[in-house]
Amino acid sequence: MKFPDINKCSVSIIGLGYVGFPLAFELSKPQKRLNNILIERKVIGFDINEERINELNKGLDNTNEIDLKKEDLPSLLELTSDVEKIHKCDVFIVTVPTPIDENKKPDLSPLKNACKTIGTILKKRKSSIMPIVIYESTVFPGATEEICIPIIEEISSMKLNIDFVCGYSPERINPGDSDHKLRDIKKVVSGSNKDCANWILEFYKTIIDAGVFKAKSIKVAEAAKIIENTQRDLNIALMNELAIIFDKLNIDNNDVLEAAATKWNFLKFRPGLVGGHCIGVDPYYLTFKAEEIGYYPQLVLAGRKINDNMPNWIVDKLFFIMNKKDINISGSEILILGITFKENCPDLRNSLVINLINKLNKSNMKITIVDPYADAKLAFDKHKLKILKDIPIGHKYDILLTAVGHNYFKNINVLAWKKLIKNNGFFLDLKGIIPRELNPIRIM
Repeated sequence: MKFPDINKCSVSIIGLGYVGFPLAFELSKPQKRLNNILIERKVIGFDINEERINELNKGLDNTNEIDLKKEDLPSLLELTSDVEKIHKCDVFIVTVPTPIDENKKPDLSPLKNACKTIGTILKKRKSSIMPIVIYESTVFPGATEEICIPIIEEISSMKLNIDFVCGYSPERINPGDSDHKLRDIKKVVSGSNKDCANWILEFYKTIIDAGVFKAKSIKVAEAAKIIENTQRDLNIALMNELAIIFDKLNIDNNDVLEAAATKWNFLKFRPGLVGGHCIGVDPYYLTFKAEEIGYYPQLVLAGRKINDNMPNWIVDKLFFIMNKKDINISGSEILILGITFKENCPDLRNSLVINLINKLNKSNMKITIVDPYADAKLAFDKHKLKILKDIPIGHKYDILLTAVGHNYFKNINVLAWKKLIKNNGFFLDLKGIIPRELNPIRIM
């Protein structure tokens, strides 16, 4: 069997979220390579969420990764929830979510379902072209070879490296980051054999301007992805713990970081509420695998414990300040700016701001939430939280808490900030965006 033509192959993207849709978009763009060969690939984006498909086909990407008001869907891209449409594809790229469950254990059900779908397709397949399966979903080291491939082999009755080949190329999408899009981020690739790895390398070279790196093995590529986010999680945990210490010492943490950052090799991490589908999740995938082989991580889990506990610490600190200022907790009014897991991004997944709000709700406070990016319908349907897109005009609050550093909030002027707070009220600034002349309380 021969490998697909890199320039003319038909590609299916399974999962059209933050990762899958930008990938489908770029792969389906007609273009000429350096050797002047025309690339025209038929790309079929598949997702079981019909609402998502309908929105994309109408020109709305609610992840904000592709501005469909400025860019039309490529003519070679088809978006569908009909699995029959991907049966004749040569390449299958899996970009489904890999979350954790309520016990903070890997939930691989979306990934396993995708494998079952591919296995069923390959079983019916009749072609002289070698099918290629590429996983981009984040997993623990070994998952592709120990879980994904066996499912495909069992259902399809095919054998790896004989009837099909497989690769792993971890996604590196950074939601809300307009400076680092898919083409601008170096890609790591790997394959189940040398020829497969080389094919995948050349395949991604057609869309990645930043370059492609070939890892030694699939497990190496999986592990590389896991430690990228685990490292960041631990660095933020350190900053969070330092923020707690400096608060007890009555030192402004922002001033400390500003001073420390003057050294050339100081790592400029900041404290924060660590959520999302990567940083707050991936360390649990690593620790799950480590515990499975008999090693119980201490540092990684310690970092997770610190970061997961930050909403509780912030609320306790808030109540302490209110008591000190003789502001009754019950019935007090608080304006919370931002609810997404990071700035300039609509993603609510694992947002610790939601944890913070849920804790405040138990105290009978009157809570107003403003976030111009978040999906208000999703927030209400899933979390029973009402979100406003704009800050109410003419209303004053006992407390104003900045939880997410959206650019929208950074552009508020001093006078507008002043109009939002009562005489005895205060600003609790978690993001360092409120002007210092207003004397905000900065604990992070």
